[in-house]
Amino acid sequence: MSEPSPAVAAAIEGELRLLDPVVRASEDHLAALLHPEFREIGTSGRLWNRETIIAALTADDAPSPGPLTASRMRGVQLSTDLVHLTFDTESKGLRSHRSSLWRLTEAGWLLYFHQATPFIDDPFAEI
Repeated sequence: MSEPSPAVAAAIEGELRLLDPVVRASEDHLAALLHPEFREIGTSGRLWNRETIIAALTADDAPSPGPLTASRMRGVQLSTDLVHLTFDTESKGLRSHRSSLWRLTEAGWLLYFHQATPFIDDPFAEI
């Protein structure tokens, strides 16, 4: 397997940072990784934007997701300023297929769009 391009590597690094509970609990860390036009379709189907996701994750009463592990992370550079990542996560028994778009900005690679779809067993999943 070949090494990812620098753009894909940067997006993977950003995505892994976003899975870190310390980063998820910090408004500053989240703001540094989320594009101003960020949108998300969460595992519940709820639509989020940059402000609402930062507020929800950093609220005093925000639920702790527990350890969030990622697997099967793959990326492809779609253009000079756009990377698409796909991966799976698991936390407290909840497994999700995930898809993210990262855009290159003057501030670096920022998460522009994210979608998570819960799944139980997926016999068609790529290994």
